[in-house]
Amino acid sequence: MIKESKNFFADKDIQVILGTLLRVGVISSMTVVFIGGLIYLFFNYANVVDYDKFDSGKSGLSSVGAIFEGLKTMDGAAIIQFGTLLLIFTPVARVVFSVFSFLIERDYLYVLIGLMVLSIILYSLSDKLVG
Repeated sequence: MIKESKNFFADKDIQVILGTLLRVGVISSMTVVFIGGLIYLFFNYANVVDYDKFDSGKSGLSSVGAIFEGLKTMDGAAIIQFGTLLLIFTPVARVVFSVFSFLIERDYLYVLIGLMVLSIILYSLSDKLVG
């Protein structure tokens, strides 16, 4: 008698997909940050920086909306910030994919745990995203 498995994907397949997702997310964010850094240096190489005064809100890129507005004008600092956002959302995408893979496997306890982890992550990022 052959035992029918309830898994559509083998556990190894899911691990390979999750590893690839993380690898692609980190490499793409690194590439975006590098390109943004080159653009930033190309247009701002002559600016003198005053290290006596630090104003974190000076760049105006403290919200996701501001970052997307800066992307429209190809602002180097906005591109760097967008790369950082990609890096932040890579593990979030991993959790979302994990929830769906547990849902496919009908492992509802892990679906519930994954949704709790996702809600905690999104709650902790909510004030940063809205600005």
